[in-house]
Amino acid sequence: MTNLEKYDQLFIKDLRVKKEDLEDLKYRGIPTWDSMGHMDLVTDLEEVFDIHFNTADVMNFSSYEKGKEIMKKYGVVI
Repeated sequence: MTNLEKYDQLFIKDLRVKKEDLEDLKYRGIPTWDSMGHMDLVTDLEEVFDIHFNTADVMNFSSYEKGKEIMKKYGVVI
């Protein structure tokens, strides 16, 4: 499984969205991406990719696309 597939699957599982909805997805843009959904997603990303986000990156993880940029900082190319 590619990093993109893993990344997508976590969004789909944690936020209960469809694959076709991912590209436009933004924090608080849907009911399931609230503060709890955000922390579930961050925790799962850290576990699956064996990384640890700093606080600023958790706060700046504001969209599906922004998350890809942040992941690169941790050596994970999506």
